[in-house]
Amino acid sequence: MPKVFLDTNILLYSMDKHDPVKRDACRGRLRWLEESGHGVISTQVMQEFYVAATGKLGVEHEAAKSILRSLENYEVVLVDPPLIREAADCRVSSRLSFWDALIVVSARQAACDKIWTEDMNAGQTIEGVLIENPMASPKSVL
Repeated sequence: MPKVFLDTNILLYSMDKHDPVKRDACRGRLRWLEESGHGVISTQVMQEFYVAATGKLGVEHEAAKSILRSLENYEVVLVDPPLIREAADCRVSSRLSFWDALIVVSARQAACDKIWTEDMNAGQTIEGVLIENPMASPKSVL
């Protein structure tokens, strides 16, 4: 089964009080990835999640920390200086934002087949990793 790298937005949608359909769909996908052992995130995603959850979503600090602990059940890519340099090159070659390029090279480093995100062009392959929007193509993601 393919490894799937999760972008921050998928984690945040799992907490969306305004869209219970999207929230429940994301929660189901996250649960499946955790149970199957095929989910991958990075330290960047964990950081972005904490900031957005406690800021934009108003999640309490302790609740956000608890979720961060649960994210440790996924494979976690450590963003280090060599990976940052690779992201800088990917940004130029793929014409992505630096942050999206860092997601791509982190996914590639972990040998992921897919990135689940709503922030990049679904169907595109970058650095050998397929970009997929799990909200737009629910049948193909699992």
